[in-house]
Amino acid sequence: MPSANSTRTPWWAWTWPVLALVVLGAHTTSPSVPIAAAEAFALLATVFAAVYHAEVIAHRVGEPFGSLILALAVTIIEVALIVSMMITGGTETAGLARDTVFAAVMIVCNGIFGLCLLAGGVRHREQSFHFQGAQAALSVLIALTTLTLIFPNVTSTVAGPTFSSSQLVFAAIVSLILYGSFLFVQTVRHRDYFLPAGGGEEAHALPPTNRIAFVSAGLLLVSLVAVVALAKALTPMLERGIAAVGAPRSVVGIVIAGLVLLPEGLAAYRAATANRLQTSMNLALGSVLATIGLTIPAVASVAMLLGRPLTLGLDAKEELLLAVTLIVCLLTIGTGRTTVLQGIVHLVLFAVFLFFAAVP
Repeated sequence: MPSANSTRTPWWAWTWPVLALVVLGAHTTSPSVPIAAAEAFALLATVFAAVYHAEVIAHRVGEPFGSLILALAVTIIEVALIVSMMITGGTETAGLARDTVFAAVMIVCNGIFGLCLLAGGVRHREQSFHFQGAQAALSVLIALTTLTLIFPNVTSTVAGPTFSSSQLVFAAIVSLILYGSFLFVQTVRHRDYFLPAGGGEEAHALPPTNRIAFVSAGLLLVSLVAVVALAKALTPMLERGIAAVGAPRSVVGIVIAGLVLLPEGLAAYRAATANRLQTSMNLALGSVLATIGLTIPAVASVAMLLGRPLTLGLDAKEELLLAVTLIVCLLTIGTGRTTVLQGIVHLVLFAVFLFFAAVP
């Protein structure tokens, strides 16, 4: 993906969202294979366009606000996809939010982390970052995942793995409080914890002009709308394909999380290979915190409004994998320096997640 520092918007950054709207106009209830393939391509291309425009705005406002904008853009896409599927689906979508949030945690904390640490370690041997910032983000992540994905299995008001209405409201409020507190620390109280150590190339790159930033803001909005509409159109075909190959229904959540995190994962990878591991940490941890802190309240509100069941509790195998992942993350950030070894460990855990998702 070209740099977001250019003085003009590249052709593909506005062409792909327009193409997505054109393809949407040709959508039918039962699209043909060529139409479905065009929709899938337009969806993926528009996701990249959306993240490019978020990067332009992010570079204009600087760190750590830039990483925050990227995380929020990705989360808006994810929440919109889940909510649209909940509205159009039935009781079979009760576990979709849980599957997507858990998949996002595994993709970020093992897949993206592992790839960034491995690539950065291969190129730069050791990389450093602000330990305080990573520790703050991880402490919030542990609290959020425990509250939203583990507690539903152990409460007694209603049989797990669900919350009662009052418990669901409480979990949504606490999630917003935790995420809001993290944002306050990241952007105001201890902003220096999340700034790149020693500056780096970002400090010397000229930010885009206000005109380019405003154009990207408008195109970002168009891209987000197009992504949500295309994903909603392709959802029935995706579910039929997963059922045809006999894969577990939780794979739908992995596909959603992987789709929306792919461009941001590439941005984190580029930062790590450029020896800007702090930016990678901001992108990765910021996105997963936004995923939980904003997705759970959103889907909880929709579930209560529509009277739909909402399953949040993980099964025993997933709980164990989550616990191992969080422990390894704590050890990884423990010294503020990383090598290829941590990257390999995280990637192995990611492979474990994917294997047992396909072969439960």
